[in-house]
Amino acid sequence: MADRRPHVVIVVVNLPVERDRRVIRECRALEAAGYRVTVICPRGPQKLRVLPGTETQIRSFPQPLAGSGVLSFAAEFAWALIAVTTRLLGVMARTRVDAVQACNPPDVFWTIALLMRLLRRPFVFDHHDLSPELYECKTENPRPVVLRILKLMERLSWRCASAVVSTNESYRELAISRGGCDPDDVVVVRNGPTLAEVGAAGIPAQRTGEPATAPGDDDRQVVVYLGVINPQDHVDAAVLAAERLVDLRGRGDWRLVVAGDGDSLPGLRQLVTERGLDDVVRFTGWLEADEVDALLRSASIAIQPDPPTRMADLSTMAKTVEYVARGLPVVAVDLLETRRTAEGAATYVPTGSPDELAKALDQLLSDEEARSAMRTVARRRFTELLAWDHQARAYIRLWDRLLRPRPTGSSPAPPMDPAHAEQGVNDAAWYETGGGKAPGRASQTNLTT
Repeated sequence: MADRRPHVVIVVVNLPVERDRRVIRECRALEAAGYRVTVICPRGPQKLRVLPGTETQIRSFPQPLAGSGVLSFAAEFAWALIAVTTRLLGVMARTRVDAVQACNPPDVFWTIALLMRLLRRPFVFDHHDLSPELYECKTENPRPVVLRILKLMERLSWRCASAVVSTNESYRELAISRGGCDPDDVVVVRNGPTLAEVGAAGIPAQRTGEPATAPGDDDRQVVVYLGVINPQDHVDAAVLAAERLVDLRGRGDWRLVVAGDGDSLPGLRQLVTERGLDDVVRFTGWLEADEVDALLRSASIAIQPDPPTRMADLSTMAKTVEYVARGLPVVAVDLLETRRTAEGAATYVPTGSPDELAKALDQLLSDEEARSAMRTVARRRFTELLAWDHQARAYIRLWDRLLRPRPTGSSPAPPMDPAHAEQGVNDAAWYETGGGKAPGRASQTNLTT
């Protein structure tokens, strides 16, 4: 018997779907709401055909090209477009496809949007990154012609879509102002863990105090950085802040734990050794889900050193939501979307210089009362707004509007069962800090949103 559930094909080419926590959660939410899902993505090491824990089919493709310059990036994106289009047409030849959702980067799938419009079927643009701003912050001397092309591709992605999913309010505002989208067609769906992933209330009931150690550490308080370690993430400022913190309070009662991986990690390790900080800075590499959770729950303070670039100002850092979800006070650069995420759960510094970060860390490490108040704010922010449980409802409402329109005057459809619809992504094998890095992908972004 033919499967009569509405069928959504999701396209993501920045990394294999099993490493993309946002897309995993989208697939789970769609299935729980009665949709059928297929994902087209680069082939992961295990060559999966079904997303673990779901019925979602995976149609993967090899990614032999890895960009390291403008021309190689262009070749990489052209290959991705060809591979995605080929597999989408193959899926369409075998079964009904009711809609397509494409996640950026890159912003090249407006061509598929045109195909879907020709077939009178919806195309949703899931806007993960600001490609023009990302290019600017990763390039010392951005080429004007490249910027113009990136902005054109971005605008076409917005304008050709039936609807746009933005990861925060700033991205939504850009889709309307820079992209000319109808406000009614742009929906904010933030990133973040589910309530189930971090405990029913965001923080386990037994956590009434503040643990002082991280797994494997002594009794020192822990300052943690969690996420991708690329040049634009400015993690070197956190390491240099540790050096300043030694001058402010000595070495005896704290340490910095850097969890994650990226292009800048070898240089950071060398910097730590050169500055004589090996006894106060520890690197963990990529961590599995249970290790990430244990580290964040046992830390005293988290640090977000992203510099005040336009890209960082307008983007929601995935690590910030992870910090707030565990009730962890944050020291961060004063960025628009960081404030919208953390509000009073963070202490903000103007530029992210090592001196600024060290002074803020020193003050918080010595002020348990302030940390306790910030933990309360963080728990409330997560449980009431940021948890995926809330975001999934907006996401499904959009798909129901596109594929299940109600007759005029009819009653709204009953809500999804939250316990089913927004279940956690708890398989540790598919959870890495900040999202995994696809094999051969030099163009991996910092997964900001």
